[in-house]
Amino acid sequence: MYPVAVFLLLFLNWVVLSGKFDAFHLGLGVVSCLIVTYLSHDLLYHDRKKGLERRLLEAWSFLRYLPWIIWEVVKANLHVFKLAMTKEGFEEMSPRVVTFETGLKTDFAKFVLANSITLTPGTITMLIRGDVFHIHTMSQFLEDDLLTGAIERKVAEVFEPEVLKKA
Repeated sequence: MYPVAVFLLLFLNWVVLSGKFDAFHLGLGVVSCLIVTYLSHDLLYHDRKKGLERRLLEAWSFLRYLPWIIWEVVKANLHVFKLAMTKEGFEEMSPRVVTFETGLKTDFAKFVLANSITLTPGTITMLIRGDVFHIHTMSQFLEDDLLTGAIERKVAEVFEPEVLKKA
């Protein structure tokens, strides 16, 4: 079932993004998507315990997560702009490495958390060892924002709501 779903999603993307509907391009899309599905279907859904309903709920939750993370990126952009362009910002700048432990359990949730942090200007995920994250930040404001755990809670809402219920 999963390889069929992976193939269909890949082929749908092929059709939408190529914009070509002749037999040659559709045939090339089918062949390409079959090869990619064969090579990578197990990478996309390694944890097969979750059913289709749970996957759809995750997708919907992720779509609700996107506007929130975009707003966080905008706020961080403004802060980094202030750091770079004002004397007060220059004085406030104090690069540091922050270490914290996450409560997230799955590798994919940790992956999304690490990428969300790195997408936020002024922060870079440097290293993840088990549950411990090492993050480079440019200022105390960014460190405080990171240590509130807001991004981690939002990622947990999407991928691991059971973790929130335990806390």
